Amino acid sequence: MVLFVVGAFCLSTATEASAQGAQDFTVVNKTGVEINALYVTPHNAKDWGEDVLGADTFGVNHELDITFTPKERAKLCDLRIEDEDGNFIEWESLNLLTISRVTFYYKNNKATATVE
Repeated sequence: MVLFVVGAFCLSTATEASAQGAQDFTVVNKTGVEINALYVTPHNAKDWGEDVLGADTFGVNHELDITFTPKERAKLCDLRIEDEDGNFIEWESLNLLTISRVTFYYKNNKATATVE
């Protein structure tokens, strides 16, 4: 299964779980595809920065908590996920102060996400 560009939303780098910020949320992988890279960046950033997963991957049906330090002030962020072939999906301008969970999935053969 191949990931396609479908939209955009925002994140920042995951940081210390013990000092959480208001932007914290959980991502859920229901795509049927292992995610090899996950980027969370303030909306006004010029590049994606570092892969939040590091050397790890994000398995199908797994959940991952994305946390921020209380010092993080970015409200709008962009999110990008990539599969092992470099295919990607991006979401832009996600308001992290209003969400708690993002679920990635396929519907009618199109990659999408729901935000709660």
